[in-house]
Amino acid sequence: MPSNKRSVSRRNFIRNTSLAAGSFFIVPRHVLGRGFIAPSDKLNIAGIGAGGKADVNLPYAYNNGAENMTALCDVDDRMAVNARKLWPKAPYYRDYREMLDKEHKNIDAVIITTPDHMHAVQALAAMQLGKHVYVEKPLTHDIYEARILTQAAQKYKVVTQMGNQGSSGDDTRNVETWIQAGLIGAVHTVHVWTNRPVWPQGIPTPTGKFDIPKEVDWELWLGTAPFREFNPAYLPATWRGWVDFGAGALGDMGCHFIDVPFRALKLGYPVSVACSVGSVYTGFFKEVFYTDSYPPSSKINIQFPAREKMPPVELIWYDGGIQPDRPNELLPDEAFGEWDGGILFEGTKGKLMAGLFGRNPTLLPTEKMKVVKLPKSKFPFVDKGSEGHQTQWVQACKKGFGAYTSSSFDVAGPLTETVLMGNLAVRSYNIKEGNNFPGRKKLLWDGVNMRITNFEGANKFVKREYRDGWKLSF
Repeated sequence: MPSNKRSVSRRNFIRNTSLAAGSFFIVPRHVLGRGFIAPSDKLNIAGIGAGGKADVNLPYAYNNGAENMTALCDVDDRMAVNARKLWPKAPYYRDYREMLDKEHKNIDAVIITTPDHMHAVQALAAMQLGKHVYVEKPLTHDIYEARILTQAAQKYKVVTQMGNQGSSGDDTRNVETWIQAGLIGAVHTVHVWTNRPVWPQGIPTPTGKFDIPKEVDWELWLGTAPFREFNPAYLPATWRGWVDFGAGALGDMGCHFIDVPFRALKLGYPVSVACSVGSVYTGFFKEVFYTDSYPPSSKINIQFPAREKMPPVELIWYDGGIQPDRPNELLPDEAFGEWDGGILFEGTKGKLMAGLFGRNPTLLPTEKMKVVKLPKSKFPFVDKGSEGHQTQWVQACKKGFGAYTSSSFDVAGPLTETVLMGNLAVRSYNIKEGNNFPGRKKLLWDGVNMRITNFEGANKFVKREYRDGWKLSF
């Protein structure tokens, strides 16, 4: 864990919280006149995680100087090179706790773009100081953390957004409208698939002794995760495939793909989950499941109860190159989904196919698109010229708590819990009790209490244990 010298106590995190939360005051533009922007009309933004996806999130939020970038933080100096060049006046830190402690008076909002295992502690620390937060997907590493962040957003009255940018897209809104208008009848099954992983999964724990690069603070990089020796196999982007750090193919793309049916079908807590996973053969009849990394492929069946006037529905997830059966309604030369995956809704009156973010929604057979009158979206489109996903959040931060964002935590939290239910099943799959593998049966879920009710061994994946020195205090 980090040394005492650079550790920052939680007491320091929350001191002067009321001052920090109330320090953001907007001088209306009309006071200065047309074309002038008051300094206080700019949002002061800090970035926890300054590279990778932050290379997209931070510039979009900064919006060519329409806002201020007031602080940067990254545990790997190599990842922060571009951001530090773009904003040389922004103070740079390695420890987000030190940044929040020293810069909280200069920060209105925080964008978190770090490995999944650090999202929850970083977001909660910022919210407890009254800072609005934008957190990359998946929102958290485990189900319990997602529930806590959902509750924290309401408690601390901050504006939130998860980084599943498709939720601000026109296609998501069109699919939601078409499904709820009954174009394909009552939906009973949804298939969702992705080409991920595009990083190594289903592999053994790496070995060997390596020097830690001088640019990397390995203790801070590990953060909440169990200690292990540094290995270049874990970073910068390959952490997604390791269970201690990432959420695998499902965590990477599930919040994008599953978001569409989650909204369209008004899904809430599932009632059960089951899965099958790919393995590695090291010899004749020698099947190996490497539990330190996610499997190379998986198929996950998640069941939801009836909602409002909608019947029960089953959502089936496929990754690692697996796809559902090709619909008979598609002609031989018509593409099934897109290169990176797809979504297929099956209803009592037809089928609807779409790509990532609900792109190119298409009724099947495709000839229907020429004859069916498609209803106009009943959900407002996001203005791409002035907003988009990141800047929509920025504008909402200026309006204050209660302002609309496409993926606020009251939506993103339950969505993330559903996505992570799949990982709970995957990680439970090979737990053995006696001569049985209880994790390979259907696991029954009590969503309100966050518990698997028919296999206690699976519940350890609802809430993980943090390394000594780290905790989620709420």
